[in-house]
Amino acid sequence: MTHPLTQYSSEEKMFRDAVTDFARSRVAPHAAEMDREGHLVPSLVPELFELGVMGVEIPEAYGGAGSSFFNAILAVEALATVDPSVSVVVDVQNTLVANALLRWSSEAQKQQYLPRMTREWVGSYALSEAGSGSDAFALATRAEKRGDKWVLNGRKLWITNANESSLFIVFANVDPSKGYKGITAFLVERGFPGFSVGKKEDKLGIRASSTCELILEDCEVPLDNVLGEVGKGYRIAIETLNEGRIGIGAQMLGLAQGAFDVAMRYLHERKQFGQFLGNFQGLQFQYARCAVDIESARLMVYNAARLKDAGQPFIKEAAMAKLHASEVAERVASMCIEFAGGVGFTKDYPLEKFYRDAKIGKIYEGTSNMQLQTIAKLLQADYGFKG
Repeated sequence: MTHPLTQYSSEEKMFRDAVTDFARSRVAPHAAEMDREGHLVPSLVPELFELGVMGVEIPEAYGGAGSSFFNAILAVEALATVDPSVSVVVDVQNTLVANALLRWSSEAQKQQYLPRMTREWVGSYALSEAGSGSDAFALATRAEKRGDKWVLNGRKLWITNANESSLFIVFANVDPSKGYKGITAFLVERGFPGFSVGKKEDKLGIRASSTCELILEDCEVPLDNVLGEVGKGYRIAIETLNEGRIGIGAQMLGLAQGAFDVAMRYLHERKQFGQFLGNFQGLQFQYARCAVDIESARLMVYNAARLKDAGQPFIKEAAMAKLHASEVAERVASMCIEFAGGVGFTKDYPLEKFYRDAKIGKIYEGTSNMQLQTIAKLLQADYGFKG
């Protein structure tokens, strides 16, 4: 499907096309197997680094592409048209982990970690816990300063990329008496004493993307591995997730487009009653509506990303994009299964996988209700509502 040329510069279009070609040639042949087995094909991760999509915004001085947030979003979208599981690996790496390092790390931390993040190290963002989901600041993980190190104790749940990651941004509270103002972000390497990766979740969708528990038992972290400032982790968490939501919107956008592309090919290959299915007016109206939904999601995701790159306020637009794109992904993937009929319900076609993968879009990096709450609060501010 073509899109207005005004949506992309020539460089952006070239980049997007290169990632799309990679997704179709290198990811697509493994997508069903990875979904079935519940893990990534090991060779794919080095190829993602070689492609240059694991450090899109990281400056060239640290080995990155030195490109834009918008290009990172294009990479996430393009990969998701084939396999949202691979897409979310790139999403978390760029919009959460690299983004947080670029904004909050010291120069010494940048020198230590950013080159590795562009060459070989996958990263994870460890905020959620058993009792800390939408209420992100109810976390129970604790950090205590002991001599020349911090010691962390607690457990994290639902941590994306955990099986593959070498670096984890872990949030812990150094002083629970201060509430959320005690929350601090730590840079935790996989090999640190007391750190381990626990159970891998057996999920409905995005099955190849590892989602695991992290176990911190007297985990020793150097004093210099605080990200930002002690007690300012809550700000890092909020501001990073605001940008991460645009990444999830891009993932859901790509998913919807991928499902739609498969269904449209089927509608114009399959005949019933002497004509192609795509020529029946009843179906035409339905797939036209799907195309409108996808394009509306694309415009919202791109707008939020452009605002972020321009240094303009984007929090409301990011929440809207994530909310809408996740709804569109679920609706379009469901409709595409119906377009294909019985075969759409089988694993011979990728449509049922797209449908399963879509469900997570309304849940992670802020549920749909949390997005609505954010949008409503910002609208109240826009319209001068009183408390």
